[in-house]
Amino acid sequence: MVQLYNLHPFGSQSVVPCRQEPARFCCGRDALFVAGAGGSCRVEAFALREQGGCEPLGSFATLGPVRRMAHSPAGPSMPTLQLELDEFIVCQKPVELLGEESKLCEIPITLESTELPTEDTKCFQVQYLLFRRFTPDQSPFGFCEETKLHSVQLLPVYQTGISVTDHEEIENKRELLSLFCFFSLPHVGYLYSVGKLVELISTYQYSEKSEQAVLTPQFLHVITSENLQCFTVRCSAAAARDEDPYIDTTVKACPPVALDVCTLRMQLFIGPRAICHFKNHIILLTKADTEDITERRKPTRRMLSRKADSIKSRTNSESEPGWNLYIINTVSTIQLYREMVDYSRIYENVKTESCIHLLSEAHLLVRAAVMDPHFLKSDEKEELLKAFRESCAFLGDCYSRFDTKDYHLALPYYRMSGLSVTEVLKRLVSEGDEIQTYERGFIFYLTHSLNEDLNEELSKESANKVLQIFCLADPVQLPHILCSPCMRNVCPLTAVKYLQKVEKIMPSVVVTLTKAFMALKMGDLTMYEHEMGSYKETALASGFTGQPKLLRQRKEGIVVPTEFAVHLKEMQPGLLVAATVALHENSKIELEEADTFFKMLCGNSENTIPQLLVDFWEALLVVCSQEEILQELLLRVTSQYVWRISKKQLPETKPLKTTEDLINSCNHFGLIFPWVTSIMSMGSPSDEDYHEDISKLQSLLCSQSINIAPALPVLEPLTEAGNVGLTIHVLCSTRLGRYEEALDQLLRRCPDAAVLYAQHELKGDNRAVWWNKLLPELCKTTRLTGNDCPVLISSLKETLSVVAMELELRDFLSLLPEDGTAAFFLPHLLHCSQRRLLT
Repeated sequence: MVQLYNLHPFGSQSVVPCRQEPARFCCGRDALFVAGAGGSCRVEAFALREQGGCEPLGSFATLGPVRRMAHSPAGPSMPTLQLELDEFIVCQKPVELLGEESKLCEIPITLESTELPTEDTKCFQVQYLLFRRFTPDQSPFGFCEETKLHSVQLLPVYQTGISVTDHEEIENKRELLSLFCFFSLPHVGYLYSVGKLVELISTYQYSEKSEQAVLTPQFLHVITSENLQCFTVRCSAAAARDEDPYIDTTVKACPPVALDVCTLRMQLFIGPRAICHFKNHIILLTKADTEDITERRKPTRRMLSRKADSIKSRTNSESEPGWNLYIINTVSTIQLYREMVDYSRIYENVKTESCIHLLSEAHLLVRAAVMDPHFLKSDEKEELLKAFRESCAFLGDCYSRFDTKDYHLALPYYRMSGLSVTEVLKRLVSEGDEIQTYERGFIFYLTHSLNEDLNEELSKESANKVLQIFCLADPVQLPHILCSPCMRNVCPLTAVKYLQKVEKIMPSVVVTLTKAFMALKMGDLTMYEHEMGSYKETALASGFTGQPKLLRQRKEGIVVPTEFAVHLKEMQPGLLVAATVALHENSKIELEEADTFFKMLCGNSENTIPQLLVDFWEALLVVCSQEEILQELLLRVTSQYVWRISKKQLPETKPLKTTEDLINSCNHFGLIFPWVTSIMSMGSPSDEDYHEDISKLQSLLCSQSINIAPALPVLEPLTEAGNVGLTIHVLCSTRLGRYEEALDQLLRRCPDAAVLYAQHELKGDNRAVWWNKLLPELCKTTRLTGNDCPVLISSLKETLSVVAMELELRDFLSLLPEDGTAAFFLPHLLHCSQRRLLT
């Protein structure tokens, strides 16, 4: 693995025109503040420009020498941390405590606000994230000075509101996504992620003693006594996983957080002393040692001839050229990305892992830029998105071409690139008929892509090339590949030729079926019948269920001969249904494909649903858990029951399950209500011929599974179907909460069942319908018919018994008709009165 890439992250540089030697500086809001050295009590301010350089804004005095400078955004200021250290213990062991465990460090911390208390400051609280202690006796360097901490930094990464795969341009309020903690000793630096989990993600070993370090989302910049170094960082890889925990799938990918860090460049400077970072600028203070200045400024003969006082006048710090404050521009992300890609080609045919490593660095560089909150307003937005997709394509090429353990990453990277299968083929497959070697990553990508229902159709040439690839690399996959929608344009003669090669090595019923369908595409019925006749019907049935995509051939006008369909249909229909249900539950066959399969077996016309398919729907209802598919199935079986009942059409074969079987095995079929049974007992004898479909339909409507509103148009043909229609009407009205409407229908068409209905349905909040609706209607109807209808009188008495138990005497009395027979109502009045007295 190459650890040093001699790239060029640093661009142009300019000098800050300071009047005095700088000691400390900081950046914020496009401004640079510089405090003077040597006891100076003045701060100079400069305006920073996007393209580098700066302009003086002015200066201001301080009450004393500046010891520390920091810039914070406007608004409620952050509180400062006060460490309350009671004692200092010298000889302790090195310790690392993460997350909640870091409380065990026993260092108390209190918050001290730098402003007047507000509602916001009341919400501040201390959360322990990380504790790490270094001690000299355990250090490989051996000296206390060598283990002294010199740089500490927290780096936030914000939620950007844009997905690099979706390109949604929705800018949200800035929300914290990830937080990173970096700290550095003279010879080593540590980068921690302190988000949901606290973990060490990178360790930086410096080649020489460092003076200071500063972390950015894309790089780590470190200064030593002689140079400025630039290291890669893994912040964007960690933040991407915080943003999308499912990023490491067959759809999306990201280089690992544990990827080795490397040095991009070491830039020589004389005496680097301090550094800070602001946007795309690095501010660097350099100061040469006295001996360096003396060596550089040895007087020449011409200088010796000058007056001595002219030399002495240049000894103060303001005129001494031993220091400089530089503004160094980092190059644009796109420019550095291009350089990384070009550099990677050095290793393309020599060091596979180094090539992948550098392309991963390029990808993370672009990903970090895309995750920047200012990305949406960036002038480089479209160019960055293009570079992101391009970097995904390059990584897809690597994992496809190289023999690596992570070959499966070819699939997600190609998907993220937006390349079509045809475009990937052009990138990886050479022209002509020469034989190539295809690595596992490419075959993995092709297999997964072609086995999915893509809208892309390969050309005849590309499809034939795919056949050649799989014949060489993975011939067992050929039958499955040929069933892909992408392969519709394949030459069937070429396909048969390759399938015959596979058959010699590994014969199977699926290979035979695929050959048979290719024969049909060629119009060769003799070959088709020969292939279909080479296996028994049971084997052919298992072949269809083993490769359900063969059923798509039906859509191309291919029909299995009638005699074969008859044999297959008569053979253990229950086994066929169970096998197809299992295939659907394991996402091997879609509902439409199953429909085609059973229609093909039964030879039915497009307008007729075979019983075997209804059996499949009923069996699938037992195991179905997806609400969308469940409602679709319920509508399908409902529609079929209604069609048969309304058309007086009996199923062509005996159903596999009775209503009782379905009620016992499937909770989507409910027990039929007593009032439904009562209505049906008075039905016509002709209904007995369709008893099974009628009872299944009523059982469905007696359950709570089916959505009634979408089912109403399906049930419409049964509106006038006698007692069957009445039960459907009342069941639907009840499910929709229209109890009074349901009672009107019953009182008009089957008053015998009205009380039974009320006893079953009018409970709880609907109890009042007994006296507000049922009792007045029964009194009115009984008065009109007289004593000629004993059923009505019996229903009225039953209703009076219920109402007398529920209402107060005065309320009950107010409901009774004024022209009623006192002898008829008196027993109920007495019962109501006695109940009140007992209470």
